[in-house]
Amino acid sequence: MSLLKKTRKKEKKKHEVEKDLRRRKKTPERRVREIEVLIYSAQNLKDVKHVTRMRAYAVVYVEREFAERTDVDEEGGVNPTWNAVVKVRFHEDLLENEVMAALNVDIYAHGHAREKLVGSARVLLCNVLKGGDASEPLDNPIQCMAIQVWRQSGRPQGLLNLWVPPTGKFLIRRDSLSFSVKDEVDKEVSPPHVAEENTEEAKSET
Repeated sequence: MSLLKKTRKKEKKKHEVEKDLRRRKKTPERRVREIEVLIYSAQNLKDVKHVTRMRAYAVVYVEREFAERTDVDEEGGVNPTWNAVVKVRFHEDLLENEVMAALNVDIYAHGHAREKLVGSARVLLCNVLKGGDASEPLDNPIQCMAIQVWRQSGRPQGLLNLWVPPTGKFLIRRDSLSFSVKDEVDKEVSPPHVAEENTEEAKSET
């Protein structure tokens, strides 16, 4: 074998080895963050069923690949109540790289033949996630909000009531989250566990 052929063979082998190493080299994994969202209720939604009572559920996501959903509300019709904490995941770098990164909630009417979109609502993550320590009450105040629901036609109809903790995690656990969002929004009262503690303290003082 000539010297030229040997040289070419070595170069080819070296190129294949380098190519294989590049292929095997792993791309750094993007970190995934998880936040908790209370999807409480909706009101005055568009009735897309007409004949039977509408049975609504909500699909919640920042990125569709991580979409989660609530159970179906069987009783409320156009005014469903879910009172469900949904854990939503998304790539953490979205908060730095995507100014318009948003929490999306699509409301569907459950049906035997197909699911029909009732409307959608969204809120920018930068407007609700403020950071801080989830165990500190001052960092995690109640942040109930009513968001406009938009129909597919582009018309607004209905409101979605939800609560996003500023830290992304609830200070109190799911079992303690039985409160009226309407009271929290309209009256800005303390959550039940705080109110109960205050009542007990008042009784002990008397």
